[in-house]
Amino acid sequence: MQNLRDLMEQEIGELVREAGQPAYRAGQIFKWAQSGARSFDDMTDVPKSLRAFLAERCTVAPPALLKRQIARDGTRKYLWGLSDGNCIETVLMEYKHGYSVCVSTQAGCRMGCVFCASTKGGLVRNLTPGEILEQVLFAGLDAGVRISNIVLMGTGEPLDNMDAVLKFLQLVNNEKGLGIGERHISLSTSGLVDRIYALEKEALQITLSVSLHAPNNALRSQIMPVNRRWPVEELLAACRSYTAATHRRISYEYALIRGFNDTEACARELAGLLHGQLAHVNLIRLNEIEESPLKPSSTEATQRFCDILNKSGVTATVRRRLGFDIDASCGQLRRKYEQNGGV
Repeated sequence: MQNLRDLMEQEIGELVREAGQPAYRAGQIFKWAQSGARSFDDMTDVPKSLRAFLAERCTVAPPALLKRQIARDGTRKYLWGLSDGNCIETVLMEYKHGYSVCVSTQAGCRMGCVFCASTKGGLVRNLTPGEILEQVLFAGLDAGVRISNIVLMGTGEPLDNMDAVLKFLQLVNNEKGLGIGERHISLSTSGLVDRIYALEKEALQITLSVSLHAPNNALRSQIMPVNRRWPVEELLAACRSYTAATHRRISYEYALIRGFNDTEACARELAGLLHGQLAHVNLIRLNEIEESPLKPSSTEATQRFCDILNKSGVTATVRRRLGFDIDASCGQLRRKYEQNGGV
């Protein structure tokens, strides 16, 4: 059945008309769905006959909370069970500016990045707009906090599920729902160049984050198969076009891997690539996963890399590591849960 939280108010309006009910009922139902109603019985100002009509065609049940882990720094990681038996991860983080939630857009991932646990089992399926939205909604409700920022950087490649992601952005931005503005939302991509050009045409005010992770094709192709389809030169050309069209600064994600992409030569090469662009480099010490021999850079190498970029005129910062003691990076909790037979 259709997830009610997949639907915009006007789409709910079509169901309301079919039921022979007045148009204003659509707004009531939309608000209930967006505020976290767990059943149609929760919708107390909606006639029972209309609730029964909707229950025959739609579901409003939330995802099952399979696991919740809370780190020493307060970061929360959620493992949600979906209606078809798949599971997905969400991470809730606290910053000075408020609470940020990192959501998944797919169950699994087909990008094949060697340093990421999300992709080890391949892509199972895309999430629906409502399934992405529910991660924001129910993480906030569980923690009793208001979410102010969203990062589409969990399991999956958002631009590989672009239609659902675009509709999610409409839903979460709606003032009758969570009302989270585009400038408070970041979307991360591994570098699907054709989709970056398509996203540019949407003229959104979100922040585009590009997972770069290497300054040249020789290195990047070793760790990111997508680079064999769209090499660094084509990716950066798309990024320059995106910035020119949207006037939005791009954030380049760069996971520092010991002895691989963290050398001073790599830092200088990266600075040359990005010099003069409206860009910010987000440096991340690699999160280790059991299946990979790759190790994170040392604190000293990380700071040296950052200093070279900044001195070269490229703004760079080192991302604070949150939830390190609860496997808060992408895919680790889901993979362990599946490997342990759902425990």
